[in-house]
Amino acid sequence: MLIGYARVSTDDQRNASQLDALRQAGCEVIHEEEGSGGNRARPRLLAILRSIGPGDVLVVVRLDRLARSLQHLLEVIEILTARGAHFRSLNDPVDTSSPQGRFSLQVLGAVAELERALIRERTRAGLQAAARRGRVGGNPALRAGDAAARAALSEARKSAYRARAAASAGDVLPIVQRLRPHKPWPEVARAVSAALGTNWTADRLKRMVTSLVGQKLADTALLGRARPRRPADDPAYIVAGLLQREPGMTLADLARQLEAMRVKTARGATAWPLSSVAALRDRVRNSKMD
Repeated sequence: MLIGYARVSTDDQRNASQLDALRQAGCEVIHEEEGSGGNRARPRLLAILRSIGPGDVLVVVRLDRLARSLQHLLEVIEILTARGAHFRSLNDPVDTSSPQGRFSLQVLGAVAELERALIRERTRAGLQAAARRGRVGGNPALRAGDAAARAALSEARKSAYRARAAASAGDVLPIVQRLRPHKPWPEVARAVSAALGTNWTADRLKRMVTSLVGQKLADTALLGRARPRRPADDPAYIVAGLLQREPGMTLADLARQLEAMRVKTARGATAWPLSSVAALRDRVRNSKMD
C-alpha cells in the first residue's frame, strides 16, 4: 500500500498541491498534518510509523515535508526499514524500494556522518581557542545558577526525551501492550530486548512507557500493577508436578508437556526451548519444589 503524508506548518498554508501529487502517485491513504517540521512528535506521523506494515511505502512530495534535519529523516527511514516498509519522496532521488534509492540513502547517511564529524571538530577547535584566551565555555546563566535557565534546560531535555520515546514507540509499544500489565516489568524488558536485539532495563522501559502515556500515545492501563502469578500458573510448579509424577522425564518430554498444556514462556511464547526447560528443572531441584 502507498501511504501519503502531507504536512503544512500553519493554518494559512494549504495541502492542496501535495494532496494532488500524492493522489496522482497512486496513494491509497493520505494523512494530513499541521505542525512544524522540526517537531519530531507529530501525532499523525507517529501513528503512521506505529501502524505501517511490511511492504507498505510512505510517500511524501518533498523531503522537507517529512523532516527538517537529515538526522530525523534517517531515524524515520530506520524505523520504516525495521518494520519492513519503504520510503519514497516524489521530488527527490530517495526511494528505499529501489537500488538507486538505497544508494542515495547511503550517500545521505555518509554526508550526515561527515557533518557530525565536522561539527565535533569545529566545536573542539573553538573550545581550545576559547580556553587559550581564558574564556570558559557553557551557558553563563547556568554557571551563575540562574533558576530560569535551569528550568529551560530541564524542559528542553524532557522535550527531547519525549520525542525519542515517541520515535521508538512503533517498535517497543506493541510488545509492551501484549505483555502488560499481566507480566512484571523485568519480564517485559527481557522480551523487548530479545525482540529488538537491544538491552532494555525494567526502569528504562517503564520510564519510556510513562512518557508515552503522558503524551497520550499509550493506555494508562499499561502502568498498572502486574497481576500476581498464582503458584499453579508458574511453569516451575508445573514442571515440579510433572517430575513428581514421572521422575524420569527428559527435557524433550517436559517441553512437549508444557507445549501441550499451552504454558507460556516468560516472553509469551508457547514453544519451549530445551534450555528454558533445563532452567526450570534446575530451579525445581535447587528450591526443592518437588
